[in-house]
Amino acid sequence: MLRQYELVERVLAYAPDADEAMLNRAYVYTVQKHGTQKRASGDPYFSHPVEVAGLMTELKLDQETIVTALLHDTIEDTLATVEEVERLFGPDVARLVDGVTKLSKIETMTESERAAENLRKFLLAMSEDLRVLLVKLADRLHNMRTLHFIKSEDKRRRIARETMDIYAPLAERVGMYEYMREMQLLAFEQIEPEAYATITGRLAAIRSEEGAQVDSIALQIKQSLAEAGLKVEVSGREKHPYSIWKKMAERHVSFEQITDIMAFRVLTDSEEDCYKALGILHRTWQMIPGRFKDYISTPKMNGYRSLHTALIYNNAMRVEVQIKTKEMHRLNEYGLAAHWAYKQGGKPDGEVGWLRDLVEILDASHDAEELLENTKMAIYQDRIFAFTPKGALFQLPKGATPIDFAFGVHTNLGAQAVGAKINGRHVPLRTQLNNGDVVEIIKSRNSEPQLSWLGFVVTGKARAAIRRFVRQKERAEVAAIGRKLYEEIAERLPSKVGKKALADAVKRLKLASEEDLMFAIGAAKIDDRAVLEALVPGSAANLPGSEEWPKQQRAIAVRGLTPGMAFQLAECCHPVPGDRIVGLRRPGKGVEVHAIDCMSLADGVDADWIDLSWDARTDGAVGRLRAELYNRPGTLAEMAGVFASNHANVVNLEMTQRENPFHTYEVDLEVRDLAHLTRIVSALRASDAVAQAERI
Repeated sequence: MLRQYELVERVLAYAPDADEAMLNRAYVYTVQKHGTQKRASGDPYFSHPVEVAGLMTELKLDQETIVTALLHDTIEDTLATVEEVERLFGPDVARLVDGVTKLSKIETMTESERAAENLRKFLLAMSEDLRVLLVKLADRLHNMRTLHFIKSEDKRRRIARETMDIYAPLAERVGMYEYMREMQLLAFEQIEPEAYATITGRLAAIRSEEGAQVDSIALQIKQSLAEAGLKVEVSGREKHPYSIWKKMAERHVSFEQITDIMAFRVLTDSEEDCYKALGILHRTWQMIPGRFKDYISTPKMNGYRSLHTALIYNNAMRVEVQIKTKEMHRLNEYGLAAHWAYKQGGKPDGEVGWLRDLVEILDASHDAEELLENTKMAIYQDRIFAFTPKGALFQLPKGATPIDFAFGVHTNLGAQAVGAKINGRHVPLRTQLNNGDVVEIIKSRNSEPQLSWLGFVVTGKARAAIRRFVRQKERAEVAAIGRKLYEEIAERLPSKVGKKALADAVKRLKLASEEDLMFAIGAAKIDDRAVLEALVPGSAANLPGSEEWPKQQRAIAVRGLTPGMAFQLAECCHPVPGDRIVGLRRPGKGVEVHAIDCMSLADGVDADWIDLSWDARTDGAVGRLRAELYNRPGTLAEMAGVFASNHANVVNLEMTQRENPFHTYEVDLEVRDLAHLTRIVSALRASDAVAQAERI
């Protein structure tokens, strides 16, 4: 553990003007506050914040960050308060400490909810000052270094999984690759102990058997470049054990089948020399097609710059080579921490693009599971590059679609997207993008996000925005049904209900707004008697029992509502406009719409029944029919011709039975109304290709 004078000397070595007295006060304060507390290792607890502060000095961070590291656990684990920290060390340190402080454990929360709430607070603080992230990453790294002292295997695995899912990707996103690699290695050891032991054992064997081979290849690379007049530094190493295991899992191969276990780093004096070195290496050894990446001309989102290539060495061995300048290497290893603007007296940059996306996800996420899912999507590292027609560059995860691209450009553009062009060609919105694609989004102000998009979008930002819109629309449509039901309920009172009575009812039911009341009625979260009693206290006392409750006076129209939002069209009977329909309403669920003669209605005895109507201007729906076709060439085409001539679009077609001389198909068709579907069934029955047709 660093002694007090050692820590202060480290800071003064790179920041001679640092407030030495403030650093000393912070060291003494954390020792006093943590007192006799012990870590799982048996060491005094204050050794942890001191070591975290030591990690911050290695990054040469400012005195406020060092003091924050020393104090980061005092508010959570001692009697210290934010107010006391602010009084002793100033408002900036208090804000940073509060941002790093984890939330106290709440026993009523699930494990994922606790993780999500910690992440929620952390992201908000991080969005204001990224030094919060740097301290938190150092805190997690030191905790991982001492994780083996924790006796509970389940707890070790939980912490390791959280590190692998959240903190290692965050370290990668700010370019702190040293932190990322060490976190991944320590987490890998806990999550997959057998795989860890096997791979590290194999690497050790290779090192002992072929220990000189890495140095030999590095020397030959250096000599080849020196002969061309380039002065470089070359180093080699085996690849990271977790990286090897990940490649084995993704490619479904054994350790022996991984051919590029060795990796080499070439450091040059200038960017020009990087490209010269690349050309020399490609002329000297055969390069592997598809493995070259130029992150100098197109840096990664976290600022990482380097040339990556893979070579076949001596006709047998595959090796990876990274070529970068010495300055690029310094910045790459410690990312944003290596070039903070505030080292020159400015403020740290809190407006990093990917961080703004995370904060947007934070606002859009509905619950703990969704926040964790969307955040993990946003911070994982496999990326592609795509361009707008004007040349603006956007980085997206592999598998991203035009919808992901549109939301990446701007949330409003994603919400209004109706089509896309990739490299000038119209494509479906679910088309996956490739590196270098030029993407043009076609938009319409009358468009809105579709629920079906969730089936193919891959970015957390797009998924969070779509889910938020769907939730808002669903709530609005459920509230619209609730308002119609409310009007039915209010008409049962002897006198007209005014706005004041409605406002009083909202208060009596302890709801926040009139809209909340309508939503509660539509979602069956509150029954009719409770609404009547809230409107006019005592009015429900003498009303008949539920079996004699007055019937609904008029049908509620579903026009203007979206299937899948406030209501679902039942799969068992596929009602279409023109059918007599009824709705089943269960608490917390949308209304399920059935045709009145549907046999499944017998299962709805536990639900509230609502009389529904389509309204004259209701849009069409999907009807289902069954057709038996003669087993001869051309009959399927004849059936398709019937659909086309009647202007019906096929949504789904499935062969359900194949038995000579007939083939039986079930077809889902988009139709305007019942009359439209009936005409199609009649046309099928009149066709020589069809033995039998009926609606199902």
